[in-house]
Parts: sequence; C-alpha cells; structure tokens
Amino acid sequence: MDSTCQSAGKFYIRCMEHEQLRQYIPVLMLVVLAVCFAFGMLVLSVVIGKKGKRPAIKDTAYECGMLPIGEGNTRLSVKFYLVAMLFILFDIEVVFLYPWAVVYKQMLADNAAVILGSMISFLVILFVGYIYALKKRAFDWKS
Repeated sequence: MDSTCQSAGKFYIRCMEHEQLRQYIPVLMLVVLAVCFAFGMLVLSVVIGKKGKRPAIKDTAYECGMLPIGEGNTRLSVKFYLVAMLFILFDIEVVFLYPWAVVYKQMLADNAAVILGSMISFLVILFVGYIYALKKRAFDWKS
C-alpha cells in the first residue's frame, strides 16, 4: 500500500475497499470463463453435431425393443401408493430401532426398565399399526 492511502482517514477506507474488490477479479474471471465454456460447448455441439445425417428412427424413444405406440404411462391403483406409503412409514420406524440398539448396553446399567419399557411400547404400537393395516387389507393392492 502506498503512503497516499495512509494519509487521510476517509481516503484510507476507500483505498482499502478498492484493494478488497480487486481481490475478486480472479473469481469474476473464472465465472466468465465457466459461462463462456458452457455456452461454447452448446454452440459447438450444434455446429459440429451430426443430427441432420441420422435417420428419424434413431431419435425415437427405445422401450425394450417395442415401438413406443400408445400412452406412455399406465394408471396404477391407489392401493399401490398406499402400500408404498406404508412401506416408507414402517421403514422409517424400523430406523428408530438402530439408535436404541446402539445405546442399549450403556443405558442398561443406569435405567434398564425405562429403556426396555419404552422400546417395548414402541414396538407394540408399531405392531398394532401393522395388524390394523393387515385387517384393512391395505397390503392387498392387486384387488
């Protein structure tokens, strides 16, 4: 820094701001280079590409060797989504068992009845929910 920046208070602050802003010039150059590279690749692929020389059949969707004729997506029963949601629900509840299993030995010495009772009540609630879903035939999504 030169001596003119150190002479006056306001001028020193302005000079310091210019020095700090000057440090961002390489970052700005990198951003400009990245944007130019991205757009350059897009333009280059259009200019050099061989899209006009390909037959039209090569640009159609490939679906297991069958020609894609008809509607693309089929309708599924609402029961399918219900089974999926129940799977996610029970899967997440099982994930809660892992932290309990990790700290079970450590907490067994301090308060065994509390930790065992809380986990048994958790499993009972989980099992009651599972039995309820079975009785309501929620897992029967084919019918």
